Amino acid sequence: MTVANSTLPVRNKIRKSFNERALLWLSIGMFLFLYVPIIILIVYSFNDNRFVSVWAGFSTRWYGEVFRDDAVMTALRFSLWLAFWSAAISTVLGTLTAIAMERFNIWGKTAYDALLYLPVIIPDIVMALSTLLFFVILGVGLSKYTILIAHIAFNISFVAIVVRARLTDMDSSLEEAAADLGANAWETFRRVTLPLLAPGIVAGALLAFTLSLDDFVITFFMAGPGTTTLPILVFSKVRFGVTPEVNAVSTLMFVGSTILVIISLLIQRRT
Repeated sequence: MTVANSTLPVRNKIRKSFNERALLWLSIGMFLFLYVPIIILIVYSFNDNRFVSVWAGFSTRWYGEVFRDDAVMTALRFSLWLAFWSAAISTVLGTLTAIAMERFNIWGKTAYDALLYLPVIIPDIVMALSTLLFFVILGVGLSKYTILIAHIAFNISFVAIVVRARLTDMDSSLEEAAADLGANAWETFRRVTLPLLAPGIVAGALLAFTLSLDDFVITFFMAGPGTTTLPILVFSKVRFGVTPEVNAVSTLMFVGSTILVIISLLIQRRT
C-alpha cells in the first residue's frame, strides 16, 4: 500500500505532462491547418508568373493590376458602401436592443433573447434562404437594398451581444450618482451611459463592418443586377481558375479584415 501510494503522484505527474504536451501539439496542428493555406495564398500573390503553380520570382505587379481593374474597384466601392451603412444602422439598433434587454424587464424577454441569438447560431445558408423567401413573398425585387436589409438583420445580433457584455460590466452606481446630482434621464444617458458604452459600441460597429465586408452566402442570395461585392467577384473569378490577381484581392481582404478585428479586440481589452 505504501509503495502504491508513493507511485501515485509520479503517475499523476507523468499523465499531466503527457496531457499538456498533447494539447500543445494539437493546438499547433490546428493553427497550422488554419493558417498555412492563408500564408501560401499571400506568398503566391507576389508570384511574377500568371500560373499560380509555377513560381517565377517576387513581384508586386498583381496588386497594381487589382487597382487598375474597373470591376474590382466597382465591387470594392459597393462593398464599402454596404459595410458602412449596415454597420451604422445595425450599431444604432443593436445598441438600443442591448439597453432594452439589459435594463428593462419586458414581457417575453426569454423569447426575445432566443431570437437575438438566432442569427448568430443558425447556418448562413438557412438565414439566406429564409430572407430570400421573405422578399419573394412580399414581392420585393432583389437589389442593393435587399442586401443591406439582410446584413442589418444579422449584424444587429452581433452588435447587441458586444454592447450588452459592456453593459453587464458597467457600474450602475455612476448613473445613480448622476441622477442624485440633478441630471434627468436624457442627460444621464448622454453624459454618463453613452461615454461608458462607447468602447463596446465602437467594437460592435467594427465587428459589424467586418462581417458585412466579408459575407458571401447571404449576399449571394440577396444580390440583384449590378450588386457585385468583393467576395462574389472573387468567387466568380475563381470559377475560371485561380490567378495571382485573385490571390492579391484575397490578401487585401484578409489584411483589411484582420486589422479591423485587431482594432476591435484592442478596444475591448483596453476597456
